[in-house]
Amino acid sequence: MIKISIPTSDITITQRKQTPKENEPEIKDIYGFIDFHKIPRDKGGIFLFFNKNDELLFVGKARKLRQRIKKHFEDTVSPIKQHRDEVYKIDICLVEDPMEREIYETYIINKLQSKYNVEKVFYK
Repeated sequence: MIKISIPTSDITITQRKQTPKENEPEIKDIYGFIDFHKIPRDKGGIFLFFNKNDELLFVGKARKLRQRIKKHFEDTVSPIKQHRDEVYKIDICLVEDPMEREIYETYIINKLQSKYNVEKVFYK
């Protein structure tokens, strides 16, 4: 039997308002998120979208995390396009190995029963 444990998140960002300090430029929010700069531009990993009740909405993986996560909030073909307003928290786990990303994504989708993932689902 294979033993897999869900990795702990390396980065967590939540919706928040900017409280600008003197001479600080205003950061344009994307669906209430202003901390995308905390997500590495050139790292791969998995990301988990949660709502305010800490229910898992969606799990994804990417070679370049920041680009992929922002794309979910901007493009018209994202599986969560109808549910973007529900996302309150994003957990990011840095995982460089593509095979490990694939395994973790599938495992988390099924173990935590992600609400809006439609592929790789075995629990329905």
